[in-house]
Amino acid sequence: MPARLRALVTVLCAVVLGALLPAVTAHATSRTVQGGRLDWGVRSSFQSYVTGPIAKGSYSLTGGAATVGSSQFRFPSATGAYDAATGAFTASFAGGVHFVGHRESDGGYRLDLTLSRPTVRISGSAGTLYLDVTGKAKGTGTVTTSTQVPFASLALGGLDMKGAGTAVVLNNVPATLTARGAESFAGYYPAGTALDPVSLAADVEPASTPTPASSKPATGKATANATAKASPKAGSIEDGAVDWGVRRTFREYVTGDIARGGWTLTRGAEDGGALFRFPKGEGTYRNGVLTASFAGAVRFTGDHGLDLGLSAVRVAVEDGTGTLYADVDSDAFTGDKVPLVTFTAGDLTAKKGLAEVAEAPAKLTARGARAFAGMYRAGTAMDPVSLAVALTADATLPALPDLGSAADETETPEPSPATASARPVASDPTASDGDGAPVLPVVLAAGALSAAAALFAVAVRRRRTRPAAGQPAPADED
Repeated sequence: MPARLRALVTVLCAVVLGALLPAVTAHATSRTVQGGRLDWGVRSSFQSYVTGPIAKGSYSLTGGAATVGSSQFRFPSATGAYDAATGAFTASFAGGVHFVGHRESDGGYRLDLTLSRPTVRISGSAGTLYLDVTGKAKGTGTVTTSTQVPFASLALGGLDMKGAGTAVVLNNVPATLTARGAESFAGYYPAGTALDPVSLAADVEPASTPTPASSKPATGKATANATAKASPKAGSIEDGAVDWGVRRTFREYVTGDIARGGWTLTRGAEDGGALFRFPKGEGTYRNGVLTASFAGAVRFTGDHGLDLGLSAVRVAVEDGTGTLYADVDSDAFTGDKVPLVTFTAGDLTAKKGLAEVAEAPAKLTARGARAFAGMYRAGTAMDPVSLAVALTADATLPALPDLGSAADETETPEPSPATASARPVASDPTASDGDGAPVLPVVLAAGALSAAAALFAVAVRRRRTRPAAGQPAPADED
């Protein structure tokens, strides 16, 4: 093959491979979903029915689920996988909501329904919401438990799920009850009933890149010395965290239709959906007696003069009783180290280097009632307090529900029509796939291959029909 022709073929092959490799690489790599949340109200009229004058019921939340806005439930800690090349997406979320109503003489409830562990699966143009469901059948009272029921179909409206970067965000996706969902919904609604729209945000790990040899950690004595921690002083705390949601109905009031507000977390405080985490515990612990301070602050703001800041959280535990303190800043009341709630700590005994209290019932103090401007009386039940302090360097604190990095942008979502559009972040097929290289759709790569093949055919044909020196060239056949 002549040198010029070899050079042309080499260039064409490079063009084809350059077009194909990004798409092939993206297609071969399914990336991990590593955090996020799903917001869904099930069906707003069902909520109103359960808590209204007919059913006279209520709902409770489990597994880290929370409320957001006036009528939505938030399910945290997304896990799953996403393929940017095909758009295939699966994300499972933690938590559940338990509805009860129509109380019976024996103390039970005729309406008793638990929906938990929502999972969204999207393949091509089809999307489905799956749920674990436990409930009593309407009329018969037969209790059934089903795992991952295809509960609702999701109308994606031609949404292209390909090419998202490090987050997938879907807003107000219309949801319709399936036949299987109607069966597990205790017969309250027929198949085809419109449910509340679904919104979610899921973090996706970036596409992996090779680690340069020079950036790998060194081994041996130097590394061991660099990572070694000094032995803690007797009675000192290595780390710690307090998890407290203040009060669920207060959060609902803040984000609801009256206050129309929200909250801001600063100084290292974290949002766990149903609770706030105040981290970086410092203090002392000895024989069940604890004195500790924690980082972080939360500020609630809204209409009608709502402005309440809580910071410098402290906890003291002795003789099985705990008190949670905070600095309070509001127009109605300001004070340092205000005892907000008391809680039952029980036997705060350290096990494997960790002393903890899980979801201890808490009651508002008299000074705490002043901090809330008289909204609640002293003795009112507040959200439970969870507390954990690590006494050794290798003790691990309990995990916080993971809402994902996109949750901050949609802390208080506004109600939207069911026809609102849905989109994945960075849905442009040529958007970056997290490693700086664009994801090229296969159809585009195939087009590049066809064009290259055509050019190669023309080049070969012209090479073969080139006239001998001194002879006129034939007219183009085209």
